[in-house]
Amino acid sequence: MPGTILLSAFYFGTVEHYALIAAGHGVVIDAGEHYERQSYRSRTSLPGPNGRQDLNVCIARRSGEKMPMHTVGLSYAEPWNHRHLQAIRSTYGQTPWFIHFIDELEALLGQRHEGLVDLDLATLRLTLKWLGLHVPVEVRREHVEDASGLLDLRRSLHPKEPLPANVPAVGPYPQVFADRHGFMGRMCILDLLMNTGPQAGAILKGVTG
Repeated sequence: MPGTILLSAFYFGTVEHYALIAAGHGVVIDAGEHYERQSYRSRTSLPGPNGRQDLNVCIARRSGEKMPMHTVGLSYAEPWNHRHLQAIRSTYGQTPWFIHFIDELEALLGQRHEGLVDLDLATLRLTLKWLGLHVPVEVRREHVEDASGLLDLRRSLHPKEPLPANVPAVGPYPQVFADRHGFMGRMCILDLLMNTGPQAGAILKGVTG
């Protein structure tokens, strides 16, 4: 596997995002590519009592205009950030490690970030800290045309597509609502952290190690 991974910006990201990061030597985030709806750029998923629940960030739309990611603003006309916190509390409030993460999550989501990339990078940096992963993160504001020497997963790592063949699935691990729905894969990295705490980093490294 190439040492550096080329990814679209992502909101928290899936357990698979971080398994790739744990196996590599660095990450390049393409902040110059065009925003795409219903992608990991503004969506993450948690298990819920009725199955998968998607949490979507509200962006400031410019109708009909292609928007490079670094120009996409956030809209707080609706309190989506408070709804996300409520969903996280409802899902993980009884998990072993909830108390260790909720204060920093409240601080992050309680802050009004100007742009979507700012929010995405804030979730990435906080998660890397929690996982104890010390990897270089490079953000490129110009669209990356030449991806030679990089593992380019910008198009293939997508919530509406099967996992690429070179991206191993993470799990199973302990999970809320598994008694109702069985193990649900490709969840937000918060799912692994809330359920396994300090073991999360080792679990990720074991996937590709």
